[in-house]
Amino acid sequence: MAQHSFDSVEALKAFVGQPPVQGEAIEVDQAMIDTFAGVTQDRQWIHVDPARAAVESPFKTTIAHGLLTLSLITGWYHRCFAFPNRKMALNYGFDKVRFTSPVPCGSRLVGSFQLAKVEDIRPGEARCFWTVKVQAEGAERPAMVADWLMQVRY
Repeated sequence: MAQHSFDSVEALKAFVGQPPVQGEAIEVDQAMIDTFAGVTQDRQWIHVDPARAAVESPFKTTIAHGLLTLSLITGWYHRCFAFPNRKMALNYGFDKVRFTSPVPCGSRLVGSFQLAKVEDIRPGEARCFWTVKVQAEGAERPAMVADWLMQVRY
């Protein structure tokens, strides 16, 4: 997959409204879910107990934490985009995050990014508004949708 490269605020502005850029699929397996559960101390059975989930869960398997799904976007972002000449980048946060569909263990997720808006902060610095979707391959609807803000300085 070729990276889209932005060497200036002007290059980012020129990319606003272009079709979404899609990352490569990532499989969410039980080892990944368990590792995330350990880091976050969120060991709810729906995530970490495959035997119980097979019997009691409507999904018949464990599901990934919503925040695990959200955390995967940074990896896709760095693989999809390059920022030569950038002096600094800050994760400015989210205006909206919704977990719209469960992610059953074994799902292959794909993240996509569309640059919706770029706002000037000062010369050479801008806030970028990304529309992000994460969807399991073959799923009818996204597992997560978000409006993500990144600040960049050139």
